Amino acid sequence: MHFRSLASFVLFLPVAGAGAWAQLAPSPDAPPVSHAPAQPEDDQPVATFKLESSLVDLFFTVKDKSGQLVPHLNKDNCTVEEDKAPQKWRNFTAETDLPLTLGIMLDTSGSQEYVLPLEEDAGAEFLSEVLRKKDEAFLLSFDVDVDLLQDYTNNAHQLARAMRKAQINTAGGNGSSGIPGLGGGTVPTVGQPKGTLLYDAIYLAANEKLSQETGRKAMIILTDGEDQGSRTKIQDAIAAAQRSNAIIYVILIADTGFYGGFQMGYGGYSAAKKLSEETGGRLINVGNNGKKLQAAFQQIQDELRTQYVGTYTPSNAKLDGSFRHVAVSCGEGTHVQVRKGYFAPKAEPEKGRGQ
Repeated sequence: MHFRSLASFVLFLPVAGAGAWAQLAPSPDAPPVSHAPAQPEDDQPVATFKLESSLVDLFFTVKDKSGQLVPHLNKDNCTVEEDKAPQKWRNFTAETDLPLTLGIMLDTSGSQEYVLPLEEDAGAEFLSEVLRKKDEAFLLSFDVDVDLLQDYTNNAHQLARAMRKAQINTAGGNGSSGIPGLGGGTVPTVGQPKGTLLYDAIYLAANEKLSQETGRKAMIILTDGEDQGSRTKIQDAIAAAQRSNAIIYVILIADTGFYGGFQMGYGGYSAAKKLSEETGGRLINVGNNGKKLQAAFQQIQDELRTQYVGTYTPSNAKLDGSFRHVAVSCGEGTHVQVRKGYFAPKAEPEKGRGQ
């Protein structure tokens, strides 16, 4: 399955990301459309305001000093603060069976040519083990374009087939030419260097796919962490993931030969670390080692199946759209993986009837 590439829309990012994948089917969780007849208009305009729920959901994992997952905690074991102000848990449960929504994202830029087969094999095995009846996943690739290779499905074999069809794309090797359908990109980008649109891919995945879903959501990104050519800045990509309440796991995988022994010329680590930590996920560095890659997928699977979900109503009730910093603590000697904060709802006045 091949959808329209980001290349023809990249000029509009991040302002107009909502229309970037025009051919995507509606999410099954999308709100129903009303077919009721329109109400008659009054002569006088009526000012109305959009009200949104202020309940905050936090999905997180807890580990001990040795890095082992800590199960069987309750709300009395953990505290939550918002902007350093203590909050009161409204609900607190350990979740192992809540539906899981995954976005698998493959870096198919030139630097990944020799590790892509490892990603395909380990990723297919991971999906066959992690997906259950209520779960779903989609697959996209990013290089000089962003392409949806497989839309939401519960079928691990279907996802694996799409994953094995992923191809390295460098837009003809220099970004100044390329033939659509032959590894040259859907829409060639004239005069620009070959790129890796990592931040654009995160922004689109968060806004176009994951923001429409409920429950536990995660992006699993296999990349060397390098971004080249994205119109989206890293902080905008992080904000998009935070708004959709999606965790980012980055599996840092790279062809050591391409980077002269992994160290020379390699600079994706810090960006990948920031993407994962700000959203409550984790960075796992596997180099080009197949066994480490398999172990990384296993760690992610274990963490996703040993999560807690805590909800609270913030004491700061302002609907101002501001970013609120969140901190969760579960006792001395433990480490909590949780997103660093969230954006408060913003009350937006709607046009009154008759206007």
